[in-house]
Amino acid sequence: MKKITRIAIFGALGKMGKILIKKIHKDLNFNITVAIIKKTDPRIGKDLGKILGIKNINIKTDCCLEKKIKNFDILIDFSNTSETMRNLFLCKKYKKKMIIGTTGFNEQEIQKIKESSKKIAIIFSANYSIGINLILNILEKITKTLVPHSDIEIMEFHHNKKIDAPSGTALMLGEKIANTMNWKLKDHSIYERNGKIGKRPIKKIGFSTIRGGDVIGEHTIIFASKGERVEISHKASNRTLFANGVLRALNWILRKNDGYYNMEDVLKI
Repeated sequence: MKKITRIAIFGALGKMGKILIKKIHKDLNFNITVAIIKKTDPRIGKDLGKILGIKNINIKTDCCLEKKIKNFDILIDFSNTSETMRNLFLCKKYKKKMIIGTTGFNEQEIQKIKESSKKIAIIFSANYSIGINLILNILEKITKTLVPHSDIEIMEFHHNKKIDAPSGTALMLGEKIANTMNWKLKDHSIYERNGKIGKRPIKKIGFSTIRGGDVIGEHTIIFASKGERVEISHKASNRTLFANGVLRALNWILRKNDGYYNMEDVLKI
């Protein structure tokens, strides 16, 4: 009999959580067995399927991941940095794989994720869109060709509920450019401009952040030089595209016992 992989969703009733559940529920390779929601949510203990308007799937929502630790194989976490770090500790302790989509980690937290990946398999990406990851793949070649003669700007636009800035995706794009140029991103970034800022410095990546409405996510990388400007843009029109990427990540991580991976690894670009 084929083994069905058990999935836990942390933040099951969040925007991404709902979409992930509906997507994964249709896949015969996986069973959603754990659905974690906020402690203050009155729907704790209710059937997940009924809440989401799909058939009764006999999974009751809960607020304690550790209590359900024996009931899943892989945790999907698109929550916040503090919750994800607590979940990381549990998954490392009990040898559970993780797919992390949370953004806003500091350097120390990212290092802890990398250290934990020596014990468990972790896919960590700021963006699970296939399109964004294709852009990451071509960005290295474009950077090598254009950066010596161009000013680099990264613009991002998200909904008014997003709490971190610049977005994790914008930083991921910036990191790709910086790594290609053998730069440290923190030493070559401009995050604020105000007042008489003077002439634009060279070898810098400028970040611009826009927040408003219900925009899911838009990113543009600009290489501006004398006589021409190259722009690469990606616009997300719905969150299903991220769920599609997570599903590919789930199937890929099944073959891994430990290690630190991203969506470029998953897509084998």
